[in-house]
Amino acid sequence: MTVTVTSMSGLDTAHALIRTKHTRQDAIGFCREYVGKVTPDCIRDELAVRLNDEITANCLRGEFVDFQGNRYRFAGLSRDKDSMAKYRLISLPSGEEADGSSASGYLTNMGIFKALCPSRAPYNE
Repeated sequence: MTVTVTSMSGLDTAHALIRTKHTRQDAIGFCREYVGKVTPDCIRDELAVRLNDEITANCLRGEFVDFQGNRYRFAGLSRDKDSMAKYRLISLPSGEEADGSSASGYLTNMGIFKALCPSRAPYNE
């Protein structure tokens, strides 16, 4: 899914905020790039997905909230040699760590953290 950024404030602070909206053009782009086919059904289905219109972070603590309201903590380099994840992303409050797979939301959540806390996030993941 893609969204349009409408405003950003407090990046790299304890009150980082990015506001977004999910437009028809975003849905068309998603259908074209990820689904591989732009159809009325694909566009309608994408626009029907409910998301929060903002993501937030306390960059000083490494904690952030995604578009569904889930809370995470960026915890630096992974020490688990068996993990596909280079960095530790911990779901709060469950404590479960993303394993680096797309199913775990690792790449999406790293992207959210990088957007909110660019100086704290790793440059190239």
